[in-house]
Amino acid sequence: MADKLRVGIIGCGAGRFHARGYARLPEVEVVALADVNPERFRHITEEIPVPRLYTSYEELLAQDDIDAVSIALPNFLHAPATLAALEAGKHVLVEKPLATKVEDGEKMVEAARRTGRKLMICFNYRFRGDSQVIKRQIEAGRLGDIYFARAGWLRQSGIPGIGSWFTDKERSGGGPLMDLGVHVLDLALWFMGAPEPIAVSGATYAAFGPRGRGSWRFARFEPGSDGFTVEDMATGYVRFANGATLSLEVSWASYTRHPDDYYVHLFGTEGGAELNVHQYGFTDTVRLFGEAAGTFMEMKPQYTPEGGHDKAIEEFVRCILEDREPSPSGEDGLRVLRIVDALYRSAEVGHEVTI
Repeated sequence: MADKLRVGIIGCGAGRFHARGYARLPEVEVVALADVNPERFRHITEEIPVPRLYTSYEELLAQDDIDAVSIALPNFLHAPATLAALEAGKHVLVEKPLATKVEDGEKMVEAARRTGRKLMICFNYRFRGDSQVIKRQIEAGRLGDIYFARAGWLRQSGIPGIGSWFTDKERSGGGPLMDLGVHVLDLALWFMGAPEPIAVSGATYAAFGPRGRGSWRFARFEPGSDGFTVEDMATGYVRFANGATLSLEVSWASYTRHPDDYYVHLFGTEGGAELNVHQYGFTDTVRLFGEAAGTFMEMKPQYTPEGGHDKAIEEFVRCILEDREPSPSGEDGLRVLRIVDALYRSAEVGHEVTI
């Protein structure tokens, strides 16, 4: 490796968040970008000078001096781009979800093992200050054994783009469950200690999108489009081998008091915790519950109100430089993907399915 870790970014839409994270680190140099639309390069190059620009990720991956890549492409391209990058000897940070199909996710994890490259999935909400303080409480034993979790992400009007790849199941893999649900599922599983899922029951609904309603204010809106083949709300229930359970609800659009809020609530044998995030806020999001001298206690812990993308990028870089396994790993992404796949299968057949 050169004096600096040389990084390429594939996909310059969401990739701009990755670029900002890398730019903070003196041991990293962003040397190349790839995007099929050259207009998107400016999302990054207006902030960070990048010497090489490509209109295909294959061209970028052919460069021998690139050590690692961030992949921030539409969901259906995560698997082919990641597999190509691993085979080219690059370490990979891929945006969520890991893939649109379980079998593709399995190939990605296997390829990382075989090539000896790092594979990390960008579940960036783990790295927020509020998530970190809850995890520290859990690791200190203050919640005891977590036997039930409740997780969700609800929006009043937040369909990312009716008629875009987001609402085409072949390209997205699913609606809010695949888009938002994977984040809160990962958080809940991480807090719970990654218990083994054994069965799930799920349901999906499409009450807004097919009628051209519920579009996000920043999205491309196509009223009357027939390009809506995903759900706009999903609910689910997961059973784990250790007896714990988890309930889930996610929506892109719904008549609710939540404009764009996510939460994870944890119930343990010695204490409880609530993470409630309103419109991506960073402060006053955590409550801890317990008992002292027979008295119920509610606490507001102190933590640094910081975001997650920059910290996720830093973790990826540190894992490469220190040669350790990343967290969240490809296996973590695959665990979430298997649950999501089972929830969709359950919704289709109308009863609980096993994993």
